[in-house]
Amino acid sequence: MTLSLNLALQGGGAHGAYTWGALDRLLDEEDIALDSITATSAGAMNAAMLVTGLARGGRAGAKAQLAEFWNRITANAAGPRSAFSLFALPPDPEVMDAFYRLSPAYQAGEWLTRTFSPYQLNPLNLNPLRDLLNDMIDFGEVCHGDGPTMYVNATNVKKGRARVFTGAEITTDALLASACLPSLFQAVEIDGEAYWDGGYMGNPAIYPLIYGAVCRDVLIVHINPIVRDEVPVTANEIDNRINELSFNASLMREMRAVDFVQRLLDDGIIPEGRWKRLRIHSVRDDETMRRFGVATKHTPDWAVLARLKEAGQASMETWLRDHKHKIGRCDSVDIRAEFL
Repeated sequence: MTLSLNLALQGGGAHGAYTWGALDRLLDEEDIALDSITATSAGAMNAAMLVTGLARGGRAGAKAQLAEFWNRITANAAGPRSAFSLFALPPDPEVMDAFYRLSPAYQAGEWLTRTFSPYQLNPLNLNPLRDLLNDMIDFGEVCHGDGPTMYVNATNVKKGRARVFTGAEITTDALLASACLPSLFQAVEIDGEAYWDGGYMGNPAIYPLIYGAVCRDVLIVHINPIVRDEVPVTANEIDNRINELSFNASLMREMRAVDFVQRLLDDGIIPEGRWKRLRIHSVRDDETMRRFGVATKHTPDWAVLARLKEAGQASMETWLRDHKHKIGRCDSVDIRAEFL
């Protein structure tokens, strides 16, 4: 029997390699079919590569497309493929984060982006991702193929609301808008509107799946830790926690709304059928992701990406072992305990 699943993929810069690993493992499950994917920022890049690869070569094609994308991200980065590995340091997330956070290049970049806007630092509005996406994606395959339906989340800068691109609306500009951090890139203009990273309003947005997807099972692949055991006290810890809270806020609000509807259905206040009951699933490794910080989000070093991919594969392996049988039947996560 084929199981149907929707994906909700968070954004988080280079930490999106964790999602790469999770998807790589999920693609091994030939009895799981993907209905729809809602995604933001790095999650949207992963989703576009997944859908393109499926259209070109099935599951093996999707795996190859994802691997090529992350390999080319590293190749396009400034400096050697893995500066971290040159120093023969242990592949520990905290060591990796400290290595880049304390590096002169990262410190200089932080000062520049806090002092000058991208309109000053990058007046030509160059973005190396543009050429990479144009080269790797056939948007006819993404928008009109018979694979999963994609929903790409961005934030309308002037209107202060989420914008979801789907179908023929998904273009290179839509993907770049979804990943546009305003401290690094100029706002992406689409049809006269300016867009920033979708994480500010939907990381990722769940509501497109409520209205647009047939399948009711939603698997969220988390990048940003929700819980921390200690109060941050250093400037770096505070900055890192603010980043995590900001990019989880919209998801937490939507999970509260999902839980509210579920309770109304359970109590018979609203009828089944007219309102959709979602079954929520969650793949995450907060313990590992807490040990990575903001510095590695901006660092596509191969050692970092490989460590994150490995963590994503392991997390998906655990979820499949413990919860695959719940697809189509029930939640595998307690919404109230995890999100409220």
